[in-house]
Amino acid sequence: METSITMELDAYLCEVFQSEDHDIRSYSSLSLAFIGDCVYDLMIKSLIIRKGNCPVNAMQKETSRLVQASAQSSMMRVMQEHLTEEEHAVYRRGRNTKSVSPAKNQSITDYRRATGFEALIGYLYLQKEYRRIVDLIKIGLKGLEENDERAE
Repeated sequence: METSITMELDAYLCEVFQSEDHDIRSYSSLSLAFIGDCVYDLMIKSLIIRKGNCPVNAMQKETSRLVQASAQSSMMRVMQEHLTEEEHAVYRRGRNTKSVSPAKNQSITDYRRATGFEALIGYLYLQKEYRRIVDLIKIGLKGLEENDERAE
């Protein structure tokens, strides 16, 4: 059911707005990161809201913790060994892209790794590889959770 809904949404969006598919390889890494940031944010908020009703400020705090560059960077470290060659190339290209704006309260390393992470998520989203996105994010979140447990 989920797949059909997702595919229907994508097809309907293209139909209503009369948009065309473009060669994803032609997109810049920052364009991929732009959409990847949104997709990842939506996924995290969806996971948090599904935990049940709670104050919005608590949900926002948890979202912020998981979407900041340092969290994405930690997740990416765990996810790297699970990437295909193609996915790794997209990640590397995103990571090596010079950003227009400087990192805010993040190390340059974390910021660049997070940009690569977002580029990868954006690439997979545009490829309609929704299950792959979920699987990789699950791996990353599990690694993040294990790091948090070790720190305690």
